[in-house]
Amino acid sequence: MSWDFETEPEFQKQLDWMEKFVREEVEPLDYILESPYDVRDAKRNKLVRPLQAIVRKQKLWACHLEPELGGQGYGQVKLALMNEILGRSRFAPTVFGCQAPDTGNAEILAKYGTLEQKKKYLEPLLANEIVSCFSMTEPQGGADPKVFTTRADLRGDNWVLNGEKWFSSNARWASFLIVMAVSDPDATPYQRQSAFVVPMDAPGVSIKRNVGVGQEPEGAGAHAYVSYKDVQIPKDHLLGPRGSGFAVAQTRLGGGRIHHAMRTIGQVRRAFDLMCERALSRTTQGSILADKQMVQEKIADSWVDIDKFKDYLKVRKDIAAVKAQMPKVFHDVAVRALQLHGSLGVTPEMPFVDQVMESFVMGLADGPTEVHKITLARQILREYKATKGLFPSGHIPALREAAIKKYGDLIEREVIAQ
Repeated sequence: MSWDFETEPEFQKQLDWMEKFVREEVEPLDYILESPYDVRDAKRNKLVRPLQAIVRKQKLWACHLEPELGGQGYGQVKLALMNEILGRSRFAPTVFGCQAPDTGNAEILAKYGTLEQKKKYLEPLLANEIVSCFSMTEPQGGADPKVFTTRADLRGDNWVLNGEKWFSSNARWASFLIVMAVSDPDATPYQRQSAFVVPMDAPGVSIKRNVGVGQEPEGAGAHAYVSYKDVQIPKDHLLGPRGSGFAVAQTRLGGGRIHHAMRTIGQVRRAFDLMCERALSRTTQGSILADKQMVQEKIADSWVDIDKFKDYLKVRKDIAAVKAQMPKVFHDVAVRALQLHGSLGVTPEMPFVDQVMESFVMGLADGPTEVHKITLARQILREYKATKGLFPSGHIPALREAAIKKYGDLIEREVIAQ
């Protein structure tokens, strides 16, 4: 069953409104504000809050959430179409109340949180009064939970956390973290972890350093190297059953991967738009770039890459295909756009160098691309069966023999009749 990317006329009107609103009102924020996640920044709030109010009036706020949580309960098709538009701007997801990692953390709290946790953490998170962090990856183990070493030991009425986490996005601005830690080391690999909600101001939680990406200056990045040293949190800060950390994490990761990919398409289309504009605007060697065959090839290849990508959004297993394919598409289109802009393309005055770097980040976010290829291959192979014979099922001598067995008598009777 494939996804139909056409949508009903009423929702298409909303998408058209979103595209205009993001281009005209939200994109300018990218050039004058710092981080969308810094809710303590008065200048940020002065500009962002009124735009969020407009989005609420349009009933497009936090559409990934169910109505009882203030959203619209949209399915993945509508959310994908929305995220393609939101991907054009750093601030757009925040203006529409669907910024990562807060979206996934909200889903975890909505499903596994206690009433007290929802009151203390979920409600202000949904209102964007605070932001959060998902603290899972570790320095020695990357995104492989089977080799995590951060421990959570139950001592009386408290859990005590010890360990380190790597690339914990937005920890520097977060009011709380959702942390995966080993609570049952002797259990089977996927039952060893538990998930916890940890206040950022809990004694023992500290940011060792904020890691930048690419050319970001040291200490200016949004991805924190976090230390947990004898961090005590109440027993009821466990999210879900003990040992279910892996399952809890999957609550947020599946849909998040689709949304990451669709937001990346928004960036790809931005690069593609700039590429086409440049091709029609720049004259060299007596004609515009658009008349050059090599330029035409770059534009054609990019269009095919973008259009073909939509075919991956079909069924559940194709989340892995989306995740594996999108970084390459993003990289290739951004590189072509950079080349068409010549020397200007490699400067910070155009977005292409950042986009190329972001394509590599996309290849690591929510699990390395190679992991998703393995997942995809395994799921595809479930639909096939091994041959029982000595030779493959497509072995021509065997097929010929079977065909003769099936039709040989008919052929012989036809020859006799002649």
